[in-house]
Amino acid sequence: MSERIEVYHGSQRIIEKPEFGFGNPNNDYGLGFYCTESIDLAKEWACSVQSDGFANRYELDINDLKMLSLTSGEYNILNWLFVLLENRKFRIGGGIAKQAKAYIFDNFSIDYRNYDIIKGYRADDSYFSFANAFLNNTISLAQLERAMVLGRLGEQIVIVSEKAFGKIHFEGAEAVPNEIFFPKRLARDTAAREEFRLEKGRGSLVNESYILDIMREGWKNDDRRLQRIILK
Repeated sequence: MSERIEVYHGSQRIIEKPEFGFGNPNNDYGLGFYCTESIDLAKEWACSVQSDGFANRYELDINDLKMLSLTSGEYNILNWLFVLLENRKFRIGGGIAKQAKAYIFDNFSIDYRNYDIIKGYRADDSYFSFANAFLNNTISLAQLERAMVLGRLGEQIVIVSEKAFGKIHFEGAEAVPNEIFFPKRLARDTAAREEFRLEKGRGSLVNESYILDIMREGWKNDDRRLQRIILK
């Protein structure tokens, strides 16, 4: 029996047939169709400040698909950061940050391109400020890990291969009013930023590891100090 899951995609339009090879190649995990198992999150992301949207619902047969789960315990937060840095376009400022990016690419890269589906942290705009803060040595690794649960964004499921696109089936769409769900989206992001502002004051220069410590001590991908399970 095939294993099937229900996923949602928030959009400005109804998408009955997601198409392989279309979209923004600079999203979190590259080119793909980005979904969530949370209809509430899909509704929030369906709306812009000026327009309503749709929460598209799909059934995805994952039985014969190769899935990479970045939150499974096999990987760590620096593997996720590598994937993010390779795909998203955001300014890396300062000498420390540039060296940190190079170090992460040299020591925490993973082969993620030969999978049908990628499952991992859902990055919001606020999360790029978290990543930049870590790269610039202003927050610790533990703080970056704790930041991943701020805003309760959960995980996203990204359909990336042509084979996977052939196994997603449209089940319907629900109209989403922007006057209700865009404020919820904004409130979630604002709350995450405020929680992070408070979190920044809790770091310990003595007891926690920063990117400079990681580089100077030569941490590698198999270092036991790296936390494997972060999402709660």
